[in-house]
Amino acid sequence: MEKIKFELSEKFSPIKLPDNLGFGKFFTNHVFEMDYTPEKGWHNPTIKTLENLIMHPATMFLHYGQGIFEGLKAFKTDAGDVVIFRAEKHIERLNNSARRICIPEVDPRFMLQALTELVSIEKDWIPTKHGESLYIRPFIFGSDPFLGVKPSSNYKLLIVLSPVGAYYPEGFKPVKILAQDDYVRAVRKGLGACKTPANYAASLLASEEARKKEFTQVLWLDGIEQKYIEEVGTMNIFIVFKNEIATPKLNGSILPGVTRDSVIQILKDWNMNVTERLISIDEVVTEYKAGNLVGVFGTGTAAIISSVGLLNYKGLEMELNHGEPGELDLKLFEELTSIHYGKIEDKHHWLTHVSTKEVEV
Repeated sequence: MEKIKFELSEKFSPIKLPDNLGFGKFFTNHVFEMDYTPEKGWHNPTIKTLENLIMHPATMFLHYGQGIFEGLKAFKTDAGDVVIFRAEKHIERLNNSARRICIPEVDPRFMLQALTELVSIEKDWIPTKHGESLYIRPFIFGSDPFLGVKPSSNYKLLIVLSPVGAYYPEGFKPVKILAQDDYVRAVRKGLGACKTPANYAASLLASEEARKKEFTQVLWLDGIEQKYIEEVGTMNIFIVFKNEIATPKLNGSILPGVTRDSVIQILKDWNMNVTERLISIDEVVTEYKAGNLVGVFGTGTAAIISSVGLLNYKGLEMELNHGEPGELDLKLFEELTSIHYGKIEDKHHWLTHVSTKEVEV
C-alpha cells in the first residue's frame, strides 16, 4: 500500500467549537480519501482539505445504492490522551458489509492507520466536555458512471469527522418506542446485517409515522413472521426480565452492533445472566402483564445506552420504571463512558491510542 499523502490546509488555526454541537452538524477541516480501480486496487490515499465531491450524474451509487459506511468515536481522556473506541471491530464490520455489497475490502491495518492519522491531525476538534466526542464516518461507494445493474468496477473511500455533543444534553432521558408491524425493515439473508444506506432508507417512513405519534423510534419485528423483535431504528435492543437480560440473536437481519457486543461482554464480566435468543413480542407483553419485565434499553454508537421509558404495541402502553431511567441502564452508561474517558481500566483493550505528534508532510 502507498504511503498516505498530506494536502493540509489551515490545520494550525485556532478552533472554537460551538456550545451546541448537536449531532452531525459540523465537520473538521480535513478528510481522508482513497480510490479503487481493478488495475491498481486501493491506491492514492490522501488526507486533504474538506471539499464537495464532484460526481457524474450517472454515478452508480446514486442509482443502485452500492455503498456502505461505519460510525465510531474518538475521545479525549481525562489524562489528555486521544483514543478511538473499538476501531478494529468497526473496521471488521466495514469489511463484512463490503463483502455483502460486492465492494473490495480494505486492508484493516492500513484502514486503522488512516483513521488514526486523520484523527491525530484533527485532534483539536475533539470536544472535551463529558458526553461529547469526535464522530468518525468512513464510507465507500461505487463510482462508475454507468446506468446498469451490476457491481461498480471503481470505488471511492472517504472518512469525514464531526465533533458531536452529548446525545442527552439535558440528562439521561428515557425514550418512547413503537413496536411496528405495518412495515418491514429487513429480512434474514438480506441486507439487515450490513451498514448500508438501503437499511436506513427502508426505515424512514415508519420512523416518520412514529414521530408523528410522539414516539422516538420504531421497534422492528422480524420480516417473515412479524413475531420476533429485532432492533430499534438506530440501535440494538435489550430486554431486562427478572432473571435474565435478553437481546435478539444475530440472524442475518440484525446489525451486529459494536456497542451491543461491548455491553454483552460487560454484563458477562459482572456475572449477569445475559442471553442472545429469539424474543417474541408476545413474550414481552406476557412478561410485562405478569410483572416480570424490569426494563428495556437500546445500545448504539450515538447514544451509547438509551433507556426506554415506554413501549407501545398495538395500543398497549407498557410503562417501564415509571418513565425513569433503569438502574442497569445508568450503570452500563457510566461503565462505557468511564472506559471512553480513561476513568477506569480498559481491560479488554478496546481503546486505540492515537499519537498526537505533529504530522511531517
